Amino acid sequence: MLRRITAELKEHIPFTALGALTGIIITVIVVLGDVPHHISYTIFHTLHPVHVLLSALVTTAMYMRYKKGKVWAVVLIGWTGAIGIATISDALIPYLGGNLLHAQMEFHLPFIEEWWINLFALAGIAIGYWRQTTKIPHFGHVLLSTWASLFYIMAFGIADWIPLLPFIFLILFLAVWIPCCMSDIVYPLLFLGKEPGLHSPEKREIDS
Repeated sequence: MLRRITAELKEHIPFTALGALTGIIITVIVVLGDVPHHISYTIFHTLHPVHVLLSALVTTAMYMRYKKGKVWAVVLIGWTGAIGIATISDALIPYLGGNLLHAQMEFHLPFIEEWWINLFALAGIAIGYWRQTTKIPHFGHVLLSTWASLFYIMAFGIADWIPLLPFIFLILFLAVWIPCCMSDIVYPLLFLGKEPGLHSPEKREIDS
């Protein structure tokens, strides 16, 4: 499993770096365009639930493809894989990163403060449980997670962002790199008796 994690992390590097670069471009547009915080807030609360739904769908489908577990186990794995990892990626790491940059950051737990986000996780679990046929471009997931992380920073942080662009790139990269790898492949495989053979999502779209 350690070898698999290492391989997945390596495969994620170019896609994650490209996603973080798009985040830098959007940051410049947001700052120079003086986009209000409430717009960034709305965008975050649009992207994050979709990220949760896709994460729940893929995590559940991956688990169900190789092990027909009990319903309660499927729900638990799908929910923790989506809510837990998406929260780390979209909220926790951006919050900690912003604080390290001495930005004025507010901490928010979306799945608690906006309880309806849990419904997106349950919807993703249901889809992944009943239909293990998914076809989700992995780079799309990377972009979605990157932009959700970025708009958390823009919505809940205050700072002079332009001089901090290199550090924002690093924050966005880290916020997506490990969590996305864990969510899409590694996390569901932890609950299997043995690791099945599966090509990295960068080499092919997840499709049964």
